[in-house]
Amino acid sequence: QVQPVEPGGGSVQAGGSLRLSCVVPGVRLNRNCMGWFRQPPGKAREGIAGIYTGGSAFYADSVKGRFTISQDRAKNTVYLQMNDLKPEDTAMYSCAADLVPVGRWSDENAYKFWGQGTQVTISS
Repeated sequence: QVQPVEPGGGSVQAGGSLRLSCVVPGVRLNRNCMGWFRQPPGKAREGIAGIYTGGSAFYADSVKGRFTISQDRAKNTVYLQMNDLKPEDTAMYSCAADLVPVGRWSDENAYKFWGQGTQVTISS
């Protein structure tokens, strides 16, 4: 069973950086898309970054230029480097893995396997 695990997260001041990582054991990542999602307090969950086997990466406009998704196939791990963090980045972050068609990376309904989530809090 796929169970993404996300170490990382925490609290930092605006302008700071954090790096999240997610390990998906037992998954042949060459057949999967890995996505990062976040859910701010009182709001719906949104897809913010996705990466495919060949390395193609996609970002939501809200994080483009500040966040970078990457992967280490040898370790079955996907990362999210978050720079220039803003208070509006405060959210519960989670990763997901599945066979996802190109163009649906940000659709939470396209994923069956989810991690438990990690809280990121940005203070002004």
